[in-house]
Amino acid sequence: MTVAPDDLVSRRVTLGAAEDEAEAMFERGWTDGLPVVAPTPERVAHMLTGTSRDPGEVVAVVPPNLVPCTVEKVAVNAVLAGCRPEYLPVVLAAVEAACTDAFNMHGLLATTWFSGPVVIVNGPVAHAIGMNSGVNALGQGNRANATIGRALQLVVRNVGGGRPGEVDRATLGQPGKYTFCFAENEADSPWEPLHVTRGFGAGESTVTLFAGEAPRGFADQLGRDAPQLATNLADALLTVWGTRAVMAFDAFVVVSPEHARVFRDAGWSKQQVVDELHERMLRPGHELVRGSGGIAEGVDPAFAEAQIPKFRPGGLNLVHAGGGAGLFSAIIGGWASGALGSDIVTVAVRD
Repeated sequence: MTVAPDDLVSRRVTLGAAEDEAEAMFERGWTDGLPVVAPTPERVAHMLTGTSRDPGEVVAVVPPNLVPCTVEKVAVNAVLAGCRPEYLPVVLAAVEAACTDAFNMHGLLATTWFSGPVVIVNGPVAHAIGMNSGVNALGQGNRANATIGRALQLVVRNVGGGRPGEVDRATLGQPGKYTFCFAENEADSPWEPLHVTRGFGAGESTVTLFAGEAPRGFADQLGRDAPQLATNLADALLTVWGTRAVMAFDAFVVVSPEHARVFRDAGWSKQQVVDELHERMLRPGHELVRGSGGIAEGVDPAFAEAQIPKFRPGGLNLVHAGGGAGLFSAIIGGWASGALGSDIVTVAVRD
């Protein structure tokens, strides 16, 4: 939408002649600890050309302070984050998803766990705006990946008031709380993409939010058949939240192309991989009860005779991304799931 700088309604802040622009934004608390781009009226107006939505439209009510957030306010924070205008529809969708009751951004802020919003982009928009789904997809170096996730975090901070040391009570936190955003490699995947698994059309563009911790690496360089690879991956997944934690914490596996090829060659569908992993993670309750093996953590002794799954139904998810070389994948453990904490949320990207 074309908006003149003078038509913007956000409060103007005038800096003194001797003030350093970058330092002034640090002092006013607008940053996440890294330098930001000054949201001048001209830059915000230019950012708004990336969407047809009205600047005054309320996108969401942002926790923890439950502040109504307009398209214009999202654009301001997208400028701060370093976004290009064509990224704005994706940022808007991420804000919408984060502020749903199901995702529970307020609870995610307040937890002492490591987790923050993980943004996964699917559909044509990911290619159109140049997102990285390949080499170093979870790392640095791609502007869209880096700034879209950062813009979401800045909206939560600057509009909603979700600041570390205040509502944000993470014991340690993790670097993904600056930004954690990537696209799925759909073109070379052996499976339907994440948004299709979650009920959207293949031609739709979506943003999926997951309350996740930092990725942990998984290596299997010798398992050349699907059962071997699944057995090793299941062992690694048992460590999410600790080996005694069960049924209350979801996880994503970011399956690299070389590992995906092992499953493709075996003809395993995405659902079969998930089912095989669940089967391999079933454990007898007597191994998990509190006090067994000299470990205080564990399940109630009433479950000693049960076979206990690691994840709840629907709690284990696969997404395909990464470079073509390297028999490495990644596990992203979740925060508390469902009514205890957060559900995965997928929303469509609007123009």
